[in-house]
Amino acid sequence: MKRNVVRIVMVIAMAAAAAGASPRVFHGEVSDSQCALNVHSLTRSHQEMLKSKSMGGTANTCSVYCIEHMGGYLVLSSGNDVYRLDRADLVHGFEGRRVVISGILDPKLNQIHVLKIELNDKP
Repeated sequence: MKRNVVRIVMVIAMAAAAAGASPRVFHGEVSDSQCALNVHSLTRSHQEMLKSKSMGGTANTCSVYCIEHMGGYLVLSSGNDVYRLDRADLVHGFEGRRVVISGILDPKLNQIHVLKIELNDKP
């Protein structure tokens, strides 16, 4: 199974490289689409949901709840920019956390093909 995932990643990376796209580094918070896109938030954050405690008490629990129960998807929220993330298998566990992502941006879909993700140690 892992071999197939690695092969798929390599094929996508090679296709993107052939198309002229190169990996970039993105900084932001892994979030759910509802909070990041103002579906139920006025501030593009978890602020309102955390005050109400209706969807958990942390950014992590809010994101996980919205993805599991409200049909949201994982995104990287960075200032006014929100990018959909395509590798839930790599991104899962980083919900509500500030991260650094190395990936390839598909501008037509506004989606990052995640190659690598790690916590952002800098505040």
